[in-house]
Amino acid sequence: MKSRFLTAVLFSVASAAFAQKVGVLNGPSGIPCAHLMEAAENGKNAYSFEKFASAQNELPKLVKGEIDIGFLPPNAAAKVYNSASGAVVCLGIAGNGNLFLMTKDENIKSVADLSGKTISCAGQGATPEYMMKYLMKKNSVEAELDFSTPNAEIAAALIQGKFDYALVPEPFATVAQTKDSSVLRALNISDEFKKIEKDDFPMTLLVANAKYAKKHKKEIRRFIEDYKASSKWTVENPDESGKLVEKHSLGLKAPVAAKAIPSAAYTWKSAKDGKAEIEKLLNIFLENSPQSVGNKLPDGKFYY
Repeated sequence: MKSRFLTAVLFSVASAAFAQKVGVLNGPSGIPCAHLMEAAENGKNAYSFEKFASAQNELPKLVKGEIDIGFLPPNAAAKVYNSASGAVVCLGIAGNGNLFLMTKDENIKSVADLSGKTISCAGQGATPEYMMKYLMKKNSVEAELDFSTPNAEIAAALIQGKFDYALVPEPFATVAQTKDSSVLRALNISDEFKKIEKDDFPMTLLVANAKYAKKHKKEIRRFIEDYKASSKWTVENPDESGKLVEKHSLGLKAPVAAKAIPSAAYTWKSAKDGKAEIEKLLNIFLENSPQSVGNKLPDGKFYY
């Protein structure tokens, strides 16, 4: 009996010592981790989680190795790789294009219909801005992007008529439609991009501290498999997942999270399989703001 007890204690200590430290961003990208967080709370895995309000808060800990695994926008991951001696590597694509043109205007059927309009845009200096500029250029459209309204207030501003058009990701698209049924998802930006490039574009990458990934390949593989399973469960069980998102304080109430999940474009594609899609997006950043990705595409070692 003592022997079994001692073995259990030693296993517990070992698990704690080698537990992967995972950084999770509040909001849509963190939603698939709620299931893993619940399992960790119930002793079904050895992961430890730290939540962050933004990628900027998470990045220093990833670079220093205080967090082993995390989630970043593609441009942020590329920039830190290029500017910090390859401090992080890309494990794969965790979320695809998740942007919507919201409006009450029933006449908006294509990007061309936005010519001459003013669009409130979430994400200045990030994927929403540069993706919209790319689509406007490809469709010969001149429109104004307005960044004066904080992301969290865009839905309310649209409903109140301060803007007629808004470009937002989930959960802001769901929030707008929940509060006003006359608000439409006029355009799915991912669909508009596919018309040109035949591919989706990534919004969220799963990344790891490069030194950790090199030394702990088995642990990295295990987390990837667990994350894939958790993401699949999330998509298949939005209501249950929404409750876990609220329980684990991931920045969204259960009903909003549940309604946002079907439109949030969760996916999985390994870094090597997703390289071409990642580079297409990063090239758009290079065209608009080279410094936002570290002035060049990351080399092959970026892709785990």
